[in-house]
Amino acid sequence: QVQLVESGGGLVQAGGSLRLSCAASGRTFSTYAMAWFRQAAGKERSFVAAISRSGRITNYADSEKGRFTISRDNAKNTVFLQMNSLNPEDTAVYYCAARNTGVANGVYTTGGGMDYWGKGTLVTVSS
Repeated sequence: QVQLVESGGGLVQAGGSLRLSCAASGRTFSTYAMAWFRQAAGKERSFVAAISRSGRITNYADSEKGRFTISRDNAKNTVFLQMNSLNPEDTAVYYCAARNTGVANGVYTTGGGMDYWGKGTLVTVSS
């Protein structure tokens, strides 16, 4: 069982930056591929970014490429999402998710493929 706790959300002006963190419990964090998803009010949850268990492979939604960076620190059981050039369309609850991949080193970009979820952190971008 893995527990995920997101932090770092808040209110930011358009053009600004935020860094989200997701702290994971347990001693097997390095076997989990991690991802960020988001859900805006009235919309379905969507994929944002993913990272392999080693951190060497990343994947981004097209709208986030060049603006967002996902990274992880396996020694600290934490995954990060650096978000730059934020715009009001980025306003959403951001969720951290984990998938136990064992020895595989892939990335996972669909919500249905994830095993564990955090409760989310709200990001609000004002215009």
